[in-house]
Amino acid sequence: MLRHGHLFFYLADESGHVLSLAGDNLDTDKNSLLASGSRSDIGDWQLHLKSKEVLELHYSGFRTPHIHNLSDLVQHNLGAQVRKFGQMRLSDSSEDSPNILVFQISESIPFKADIAFVSGTKVKTSKVKERVSRLTGASLTSLLQDKQTEFDVKFERCFNVADKLEPDSTFVGKVAIANMLGGIGYFYGQSKISIPENSSLRGHDNFISYWPAELYTAVPSRPFFPRGFLWDEGFHQLLIWRWDVHICLDIIGHWLDLMNMDGWIPREQILGSEALSKLPEEFVAQYPSNGNPPTLYLVIRDLLDGMEKNKFTATESKGITSFLERAFVRLEAWFQWYNTTQKGKEMGSYYWHGRDNKVTRELNPQTLTSGLDDYPRASHPSDEERHLDLRCWMLLAANCMQSITQLFKKDNKPEKEYGSTAKLLSNFDMLNQMHLHPLVGAYYDFGNHTEKVRLSWKETRVGTRELVREVLEQPVPRFVPHIGYVSLFPFMGKIIPSDSWILGKQLDLISNSTVFWTDYGLRSLSKTSSMYMKRNTEHDPPYWRGPIWMNMNYMILSALYHYSKEDGPYSDRARVIYDDLRGNLIRNVVRNYHQTGFLWEQYDQKKGKGKGARLFTGWTSLVLLIMAEAYT
Repeated sequence: MLRHGHLFFYLADESGHVLSLAGDNLDTDKNSLLASGSRSDIGDWQLHLKSKEVLELHYSGFRTPHIHNLSDLVQHNLGAQVRKFGQMRLSDSSEDSPNILVFQISESIPFKADIAFVSGTKVKTSKVKERVSRLTGASLTSLLQDKQTEFDVKFERCFNVADKLEPDSTFVGKVAIANMLGGIGYFYGQSKISIPENSSLRGHDNFISYWPAELYTAVPSRPFFPRGFLWDEGFHQLLIWRWDVHICLDIIGHWLDLMNMDGWIPREQILGSEALSKLPEEFVAQYPSNGNPPTLYLVIRDLLDGMEKNKFTATESKGITSFLERAFVRLEAWFQWYNTTQKGKEMGSYYWHGRDNKVTRELNPQTLTSGLDDYPRASHPSDEERHLDLRCWMLLAANCMQSITQLFKKDNKPEKEYGSTAKLLSNFDMLNQMHLHPLVGAYYDFGNHTEKVRLSWKETRVGTRELVREVLEQPVPRFVPHIGYVSLFPFMGKIIPSDSWILGKQLDLISNSTVFWTDYGLRSLSKTSSMYMKRNTEHDPPYWRGPIWMNMNYMILSALYHYSKEDGPYSDRARVIYDDLRGNLIRNVVRNYHQTGFLWEQYDQKKGKGKGARLFTGWTSLVLLIMAEAYT
């Protein structure tokens, strides 16, 4: 049975330069030229389409300054054609002076077509016909085969998985790194910064614009999250530095350049019209009191460790050293921002700012700043909270800063400061006093909390009901009794001594099928939690309340791998759990990919099915490092 396919591709000039069609009736069998134009930076240019097959080709031209709404323009055009003629094809017409041209090939699958863009076409020595020939047909096929071979060789050199995987798994690993690299983009624009309510600057808009900034970064998902996320980026770079450390350093540098004079970096980079179009207005403004997990320190720790173990060439090591020396001032300011603004009331405690203590519609006030969104925290936000995950992130940051000061033999004051902070936060007895429930053997947040909270339907006006939060008892300062990813942060941070009974308890929790364990990976929240798979509002389904997330599973695997190598009574058990978990994660991601063609944002803890955003080649791509057994 023949299948009919439609391939759409477009040419756009965001500066508004006019794009000229080769003619009203495009016939590539007679003339391969589709369009032409001119720009000051590249001169005159042409776009050609070559195929050995007779293709059905349609087009539409648009004049608009808003490139980000191109899908809407195309869908409107197609809809009009379907209503008029009953056929899904572009209108073969153009608005005056178009700066966007959209082309549609409609043909039976499979078909082949090559598209070539050539610049400098008015130059006497341009040799357009010869250049188009070299960029299409057999010449292009040969070039692509050479590049495929280069990619395969580099893939194996970087990740060394040939003896560890079946071919179907290796293929998914290649998809992961290829799409991660393909998702790297350049963004330019101005963030919107929220103005505090008590500020004299507060006006009608309630925000001010950040300076015009550029950002070179990977993104979690090109179609769904086409923008930079601070805590995602640290995980992205764990892959990218292994492929090309220079790209990695360039990206980290761009992020650090977004820092303001206080040492704060906006956690979500909504730069440009396309990024803005993907987000509701209420989520656009960034709050300078709020942080995000400083995961870039994960990468910096990897780079420092790699230099110590001679994993880099002399040129690479020199580049890393030079970068860290130039970045030190910003890294220091970043650390100090966290260490002062996110500090808790007790020495050695921290809490994520930004939780709303006045919510009426959320079952548990979200902690978007932690990256774990609806993961259950204290029911009543306050400055009494102690957030376990942030404490562990701060230990990572302090250790990194101490290592950098030692590398450059900085004066004793900062080295001592970072060393004393690291010593304080790695104090096992203090950690246990502040966060461990000794009877359960689990680590918890601490805060003003009650378990007796629910969402109830309430009539707001005649004929209208909504779900509102109902508190059935007064909260009290206590441990927040939810076992989930946050509970494992001391384990992930490798803070627990290898001979401690507490390590054995963590392994019990991880391997318990009513707590973390599933056949597809570790769930984000224990089935024993009162918040397990509960909606947070009428419109917000559970997010970090059960589903499996790859970034946390990667960090847990890293810790299991570490403890399996350490002398102690739990090494053998850690190894068994590690092997089983690694196998489960790889099998499930590979199976889902071959069934759907996508890596997914998260995976269902009951059946392992991909959930959330698809084509999520951000931190889900960490499955490749799991395949390679390359851990932080």
